[in-house]
Amino acid sequence: MLPLLADENFNADILDAVFRLQPTIDIITARDASLLTAPDPLVLDWAASRGRVVLSHDVNTRVGHAYERVSRTLPMPGVIAVHGWCPIAGAAEDVALLACCLNPAEIDGQVRFVPL
Repeated sequence: MLPLLADENFNADILDAVFRLQPTIDIITARDASLLTAPDPLVLDWAASRGRVVLSHDVNTRVGHAYERVSRTLPMPGVIAVHGWCPIAGAAEDVALLACCLNPAEIDGQVRFVPL
């Protein structure tokens, strides 16, 4: 199972639905990690140092910073970018599926978009 970090703007309703689908999932929030208002590079660096895949709705700048880390050969355990228009139930199912079915090596250095 992938350890995840939900960024500060990640939809709490989706997180709640993910926990209902998979109660043992390992997700911490940016608030729990004291990363509120932290810039994207710092969030990605924090996640990389702890081997956590970032959950984000920011399909533009967060994804761009993730690809920049990869191009600089910095560690980037992965990003799951959930489009804001994605329905809560569908987003939760896709996040739970990715978190439970992928091993860290299968998402390392990658961005996966939801919906799948």
